[in-house]
Amino acid sequence: MYEGPVQDLIDELGRLPGIGPKSAQRLAFHLLAAEPADVTRLQEVLQKVKEGVMFCEVCGNVSEHEKCRICQDARRDVSVVCVVEEPKDVLAVERTREFKGRYHVLGGALDPLSGIGPDQLRVRQLLTRIGTDEITEVIIATDPNTEGEATATYLVRMLRDFPGLNVTRLASGLPMGGDLEFADELTLGRALSGRRSM
Repeated sequence: MYEGPVQDLIDELGRLPGIGPKSAQRLAFHLLAAEPADVTRLQEVLQKVKEGVMFCEVCGNVSEHEKCRICQDARRDVSVVCVVEEPKDVLAVERTREFKGRYHVLGGALDPLSGIGPDQLRVRQLLTRIGTDEITEVIIATDPNTEGEATATYLVRMLRDFPGLNVTRLASGLPMGGDLEFADELTLGRALSGRRSM
């Protein structure tokens, strides 16, 4: 335990996701040793993020404007929407350079134990978009974990009543360069059930 502001800084840094007590302590002492200009720059960037970043009114992605750059891009296919949990997932899909449609960010995944139900997510906005836009396919790209699977199952139930709407799920299976002997049963089972013709 340190005194006053140093311990306060460690405590605040420790509240960030993925930062444990030791990492928080390392970051705090790094900031203490940093040049004042570096700390000021970090402070200004944090302030700009809080004041200038908002969520896109269409898809829920982070943006500096009411509509994000993807929703403003007329070259994107408006008929295909990829549903993801968080804005960071948009970046992951964009890095593949394979998807040319638009996105819908839910803002999380269903997790009843943590009190996150459909009303805490952007499910209603997705249903409204499908009802008003010319969407023909929804790709569900939630995480392949318990919460992500529950969210995907819920969305499939909600979307099956839309006529002519094709609902797909990202394939899951073995990573490139991986060995079969190291794959867990669930991953290997998914790879078998999702096999394709060659």
